[in-house]
Amino acid sequence: MIEAPIPTLPPLELPTEDDIPMENAWHRMQMDLLIESLLYYWRDRNDFFVGGNMFIYYSLEQAQSVVEGRPLYRGPDFFVVKGVDGSKPRDCWIVWAEGGRYPDVIIEFLSPTTAENDRTVKKALYEQVFGTEEYFWYDPLTQELKGFELVRGHYKPKRANRQGWLWSEMLEAWLGVWEGEYQRRQLAWLRMYDREGQLIPTYAEAAVQQAEAERLRAEAERLRAERAEAELQRLKAMLREHGIEQESSTNGGI
Repeated sequence: MIEAPIPTLPPLELPTEDDIPMENAWHRMQMDLLIESLLYYWRDRNDFFVGGNMFIYYSLEQAQSVVEGRPLYRGPDFFVVKGVDGSKPRDCWIVWAEGGRYPDVIIEFLSPTTAENDRTVKKALYEQVFGTEEYFWYDPLTQELKGFELVRGHYKPKRANRQGWLWSEMLEAWLGVWEGEYQRRQLAWLRMYDREGQLIPTYAEAAVQQAEAERLRAEAERLRAERAEAELQRLKAMLREHGIEQESSTNGGI
């Protein structure tokens, strides 16, 4: 992470959105999936900001280009900044308003129209200007997952484990391809896994898991009660076979 020098800027009305849609519906869902997963994973923390598809302003030239409708750079598909006030609402990330803080980790989702730029121009920007500690990209068409970590000012490729996952020190989690259903779409999604390799759920997925666990506990309790009742009836039958009445009967009970 690099803290940038804070420039003195003339008054600018910085846009927080533009009229350019995301590449496709998958991009939006994939972004939401990672954001929701991280918010659940770090639900007890409030010292980070996670964003996606939002402007990052880092220089006067770049900010002016956005204002004039010819942005040199907008922002990444997914990014995280650690060590900041997570309760502060933000519509965009303004580096000089955040004490010179750049993203600690960035993930881009490749598409046929952005792949070359993500692999070259943005990689150089994140390495040489942002000083972002970790940069990943994921191609949903080929399921290519690449990652880099900043070592002495230069990006060094990360090595995958046997499952093809990449470890993120900044996210404290593995990143890997997961084939399953999210928002009613059965696709190959980029997901987060904890240190033990367990899938990190979204809040909605965790609620479903909790409900299923409660259902299984209730079912186990019902079966336990049924087995206990069956055992009681079996013992009563054995006593009757041996001519031994229930204690309540021999003692005049009801």
